[in-house]
Amino acid sequence: MSTHSRPSGAFIGASWTALLLGAAAFLVGLWNAQMQLNEKGYYLTLLLYGLFSAVSLQKSVRDRVEGVRVTGMYFGLCWVSTAAAILLLAVGLWNATLAPSEKGFYAMSFVLSLFAAVAVQKNVRDTSAIPVEVA
Repeated sequence: MSTHSRPSGAFIGASWTALLLGAAAFLVGLWNAQMQLNEKGYYLTLLLYGLFSAVSLQKSVRDRVEGVRVTGMYFGLCWVSTAAAILLLAVGLWNATLAPSEKGFYAMSFVLSLFAAVAVQKNVRDTSAIPVEVA
């Protein structure tokens, strides 16, 4: 049984807004970037992989806190995947022939998207775990 309270509407809205803005900014930046298609695919794949791994990590951490069994292998893979996505983005940006401001833009929109995905997943879990009272 979860002891978490329902998140506020403002927090839910802010989480979704941050996720949509972060991911949209990253994708618009890719769309307009003057780079080869394979480079664009690399960064798109990293965004998708990063979002999935961050949500999986948040879920496995939360499961463990609530006493739900999570294998050590899966828990470790979640950490490795999230770290790998961030590291691969850092290596890609370090070696990219982009202006420093562009590199910062991609890094910040990527990190914002990962953080927001974790917040959205937490909100989804918190709202689905609490029954809504009908008056």
